[in-house]
Amino acid sequence: MMKLSWVWIVIGIAFLQLVIGFLDFNETELSLIEAYDYGVSKLNYNPLMVGLTLITSAGAKGAVCLDGTLPGYHWHRGYGSGANSWLIQLEGGGWCNNVRTCVYRKKTRRGSSTYMEKQIPFTGILSDKAEQNPDFFDWNRVKLRYCDGASFTGDTENKAAKLQFRGQRIWLAAMEDLMSKGMRNAKQALLSGCSAGGLASILHCDEFRNMFPRTSKVKCLSDAGLFLDAVDVSGGRTLRSLYNGVVGLQGVQHNLPRICTIHRDPTSCFFPQNLISNIRTPLFILNAAYDSWQIQSSIAPPSADPHGYWHECRLNHAKCSASQMRFLQGFRIEMLNAIKGFSQSRENGLFINSCFAHCQTERQDTWFASNSPEIRNKAIAIAVGDWYFDRAGVKIIDCPYPCDKSCHNLVFK
Repeated sequence: MMKLSWVWIVIGIAFLQLVIGFLDFNETELSLIEAYDYGVSKLNYNPLMVGLTLITSAGAKGAVCLDGTLPGYHWHRGYGSGANSWLIQLEGGGWCNNVRTCVYRKKTRRGSSTYMEKQIPFTGILSDKAEQNPDFFDWNRVKLRYCDGASFTGDTENKAAKLQFRGQRIWLAAMEDLMSKGMRNAKQALLSGCSAGGLASILHCDEFRNMFPRTSKVKCLSDAGLFLDAVDVSGGRTLRSLYNGVVGLQGVQHNLPRICTIHRDPTSCFFPQNLISNIRTPLFILNAAYDSWQIQSSIAPPSADPHGYWHECRLNHAKCSASQMRFLQGFRIEMLNAIKGFSQSRENGLFINSCFAHCQTERQDTWFASNSPEIRNKAIAIAVGDWYFDRAGVKIIDCPYPCDKSCHNLVFK
């Protein structure tokens, strides 16, 4: 009887560890914000659906997803004046920082093309409608799927766990494939991305620029990719710990910008605040000052808040106490300090709105609609277009919360 009791105790402990591990994984990899990834706005009842194309040439190059399947992208051809213009949108979706989380991830659309949607809606910056996407609607628009877990930068493997960390190879194989399909003739190109894809657009920006002739107009856009090396509510550094695991596990250090790694440790060079001032290609940073993902998974994750003091605040900003709002205002100031050097370049662009949001380019309601978020009466799509086409310099920073009434703030249950 005693032996049986011990067996149940051991099983119980193992189950508890599994649950805790899963909860932790959900917070860092499959945040609640994932629910908004392919959310179709009420404003767009009939979005363009674009099919998945697997990169058949990638396998021979070892450019495969975590589980060894072929990577892929969704491509809608440009036409008319946009026939030789290309927008590459790098998909986001967190990271995996240890074998356990990567093994879990490889059984999802974030680690295997087997589980990817065969069609996805193209909305926001990917829309084919001029009234929804005034500057890029007729371009070649590509959504590169994310299945490596290190922002398209890793290059190693773990044979024991049957994991392939080949993000850098996926990036290169995709670009080579698209070049063969007409991108080499691009007169204009924009590398964009959201969240982990926004970080990837920063990491690969100069690399992307160098793929084209100097006569081509090439720029980069990072949406919700300004992840800060910030102190969390417990005084620790949750995101640095996560990034340290990603960089070490996936062999990222070899593919980080040398101008950074000769001065800093590799993990620091995975943080965009240490990269953006040295990027030579014109770059636009679009970010919410109170980034929902960073609040939930970096600033006030459950692991840093064991008593749940931040639970309501992290899901709904309206439920934050005065002291919690002061902490979040400090985070905003840290973000503004991180972009000071970057903003001094005339070629760079900036749109920092005081919203509780994450990824504002792919959602129609936040990109361009009648009630889209604005700063100084300028919507995000217009700001990005003005910057890309040199119609105007764009460096606009919102006043601190709660002054902006145009925000589409994310609230979670």
